Amino acid sequence: MTETRTAIEHRPFASLGKADHGWLKANHHFSFASYHDPARMHWGAIRVWNDDEIGAQTGFPPHPHDNMEIITYVREGAITHRDSMGNVGRTEAGDVQVMSAGTGVTHSEYNLEDGLCRLFQIWIMPRERGVAPSWSQRKFPKVDRSGRFTVLASGYAEDDALPINADARVLGATLASGESLTYSLEAGRHAYLVPATGRIAIAGQAFNARDGIALTGGSEIRIDALEDAELVMVDSI
Repeated sequence: MTETRTAIEHRPFASLGKADHGWLKANHHFSFASYHDPARMHWGAIRVWNDDEIGAQTGFPPHPHDNMEIITYVREGAITHRDSMGNVGRTEAGDVQVMSAGTGVTHSEYNLEDGLCRLFQIWIMPRERGVAPSWSQRKFPKVDRSGRFTVLASGYAEDDALPINADARVLGATLASGESLTYSLEAGRHAYLVPATGRIAIAGQAFNARDGIALTGGSEIRIDALEDAELVMVDSI
């Protein structure tokens, strides 16, 4: 039997698409808005991964979405959500909110704080189109993710996580310098890993904070922390 090994593609932070709107500084891991790269349209079911910095007392005014799973991972500060379903919520650093846009929803996202908000916004293509829209949020204490991946959002009922309508899991972990963890990426699946902070190494290759790491299954991946690191990863079909 031929062993399938995980393929690794490094996408350095400097190579990401850039947009500076003054109030918003955005870095695009995948084609988005005015940034287009035919080689970076999606990775598995992942369609968008934006690394955003939103200025104090600014944000995205009401705008519509449909048929997309939108996950927001707040890295610094807080973001306040309001939508046409009547949901209002403030999500702080380290916590997560998810919105299944489904048949359609209008929402706004504002940084109502006095300092910057830094976040990852991840869009995942839905398993099923035309479902009823929904929104939820949850706290995920970093101590619970120390040295291991915790499932933050999932399309699989067996996971204790925020629900999404997708064949995907969003995971988070923290590693102290010198620690390592392993993750089994099944054949046929795609993972996209970003160190929110810190430097890591996989198979002897070093990656810096905010670099993108595209992984194709399937074998066990070992991640070594070269510095204290905070990791966010999506594992999808």
